Amino acid sequence: MCGSAGEGGISMGVKRTRRGSPSRQDEERQAGIVGSMDDPDLGLLARWQEGDRAAGQALFERHFESLYRFFRNKCERDCDELVQATLLACLEGKQQFRGDARFRTYLFGIARNKLYRYFRDRKRDAGLDLSITSVADLITTPGTVLARDQSHRALLAALRELPVEQQTLLELHYWEELDTIELAAVFEAPAATIRTWLFRARARLRELLGPGFAETLEDLDRRAREARGPR
Repeated sequence: MCGSAGEGGISMGVKRTRRGSPSRQDEERQAGIVGSMDDPDLGLLARWQEGDRAAGQALFERHFESLYRFFRNKCERDCDELVQATLLACLEGKQQFRGDARFRTYLFGIARNKLYRYFRDRKRDAGLDLSITSVADLITTPGTVLARDQSHRALLAALRELPVEQQTLLELHYWEELDTIELAAVFEAPAATIRTWLFRARARLRELLGPGFAETLEDLDRRAREARGPR
């Protein structure tokens, strides 16, 4: 595991092998930590943690659109409420973030927890397995998601047929451009596991869309990224 994530965020530690040398997983984690040093959000975050409310507001405004997109194709009706709940949890846990990952990775970790809690509360089932349950299973009358053409609508509908965990993984990968290390932090899984999950999720999405939608996985990737809409 990459660490533990509570309702308020992500904690990532580094474990060593018995001989004291870093494993491949440790090296990947360390690479994520180094990458976070260039995070443009860290300056705003530091000022916010010191009490600068305007810096916190600027930080939220920078990521609001991405958070809205994260929830939109899964629970459009309650999207605004879930965005606000995510931002509130971030506000309450702001001192917990240590800068050992990019801030947006931390934020999507909170958003994922809020999404899973939302579906489990909706079904009144704390043990609901979202690795096998789809949005289509959970919401019988989904809202209409804006899409630019019929193929985009088909792709968005197919994403909703995937288990929630696969849908979330692919949307973060395609639309928010989270890399394997960042996804490992959000999903609390080793990077090698994330690569396997991505392969299986892409294959299942292509299967749902049918052979005429994308000739290759690369073509599927391109069309999936385009479905996010304008930046």
